[in-house]
Parts: sequence; C-alpha cells; structure tokens
Amino acid sequence: MNLDREKLEIFFIEHLDKIYCAKQHLISRLPQLVEQAYFSDLKEAITNTIENVKTEITRLDMIYELMEVSYSDCATKGLVGFIEDAFVAINKQGPDVELRDLSILFYLQNIESVEMASFQILQMTAVKLKNKQIGKLLKENYEQAKSNRTLLLLIASKYIISDLG
Repeated sequence: MNLDREKLEIFFIEHLDKIYCAKQHLISRLPQLVEQAYFSDLKEAITNTIENVKTEITRLDMIYELMEVSYSDCATKGLVGFIEDAFVAINKQGPDVELRDLSILFYLQNIESVEMASFQILQMTAVKLKNKQIGKLLKENYEQAKSNRTLLLLIASKYIISDLG
C-alpha cells in the first residue's frame, strides 16, 4: 500500500476519534453496570475498568496533543451503537442476576476485543507515520484492553465452570 502521509494522518485521526468517542461513552455508561452486577468480583472488575478507561483516555488526549489536533465529535454511531446494543441486551436479562452478569461479561469481552483490534491498527499506522511516542501510547492502551479482557474471561470461566460442577 502506498498511502501518502496526509491520507494516513486523516485515516489515523478519524479512527482515533471513533475509539475516543467510544471510550467517552463507556465512561458515562459503565457506572450503571457496577450497580447492575451481582457478583462482587465482577463489580470490582468493572470499577477497575472504569479507572483503566480514564487512563486510556488520558493517553489518547496525549496523542491528540502530540499530533497538534483536537478531538472531533464522532459523526457515526458505530462503536457507540455497538456499546448501546450491549446495554440493551444486558437489561433484557431483567431480574435474573446470573444471566445478567454473564451478559455483562459477554459484552464487555466483545467491547475489549474491538478496542484491542482498533489499538493494533492505529499502532501500526503510527509506525508508518514514524511516531514512536504515539505508538508507545497506543501499545499501552492495547495492553490495558488485553489485561481487562483476560480478567473478564477469568471471571466468566469461574462462574460458568463452577455452575457446571
């Protein structure tokens, strides 16, 4: 692929805006999941995720600063719509706390997976833009999302396996 720097920067910023928008939306919605979660370790994992997302947003802010651009409000509903669909599905579980917690785990796993993929592509783009500092910040966000996903997977397996035993 032979993209010039300007086109690559436009791509990078547009997609950085999308992940930033999704992160901002998550910050506003995740506290509701803490209230809805039944199992204490899931509540704790969601609380930790909120703090991690705040740190990831700080890193994204640093990237905008390094690129000397500002976040532009996302015009599409892509990732935000995906997050909202997850909240609707979680709420459908109603009073069944076990299924609700399993749904929370399922959708948070999916959200973390999308974030990981997004950070990987942006990180590769940063390499092409020859910006090691931005690449490092994106790698840190990728590693954080990966860690969150692993924790959620461990919690899910604990409950699914213990339920079968």
